[in-house]
Amino acid sequence: MKVAVIDINGKETGRKVDLSDAVFGIEPNDHAVYLDVKQYLANQRQGTHKAKERAEIVGSTRKIKKQKGTGTARAGSIKSPIFKGGGRIFGPRPRNYSFKLNKNLKRLARKSALSIKANDKAITVVEDFTFDTIKTKNFTTVLKSLGLEDKKSLFVLGESNKNVYLSSRNLKSSEVITSSELSTYKILNAKNVVLLEGSLKGIETNLSK
Repeated sequence: MKVAVIDINGKETGRKVDLSDAVFGIEPNDHAVYLDVKQYLANQRQGTHKAKERAEIVGSTRKIKKQKGTGTARAGSIKSPIFKGGGRIFGPRPRNYSFKLNKNLKRLARKSALSIKANDKAITVVEDFTFDTIKTKNFTTVLKSLGLEDKKSLFVLGESNKNVYLSSRNLKSSEVITSSELSTYKILNAKNVVLLEGSLKGIETNLSK
């Protein structure tokens, strides 16, 4: 798949790069994508939720009324879940929501996500760039030039670039990562994926193993 390379001003450089069909042109596997996104979201959960059950409630252990003769059901503890202020029945407990997926499935999911974006023509290849200073305005100018100022975008760098990353950090609609940080969720969560030339080799190497 041939894709034109543009510069940060949105103009074509006259060059084209060949995106590997083994990474950007496969038949998407929806179930693999579902599992990988599910794992990503599960791993974000802290799992620190907790409700007190009747054994953890502080209260009197006195029998609150006599066993018989009241005309109502027998009751022994004010901490019973049926009373206000009592414990909660089967309440949430701290737990770990994460689960494992094998590497081949995760690679298939990322390739499927990239293929979906490529099929939707939502992938842009930009020549490598950097900023001399850390300014949000610099990154905003790039977004406007690429027509992405009102769209959620994901920029994938070949290697870490502090100036570019920090210049984008205040913008909610844009995220900057390196090729090694690429995930199925981040690909699909963005309206447009912007790949810098330097990231292509790393992406294809990581996903072709």
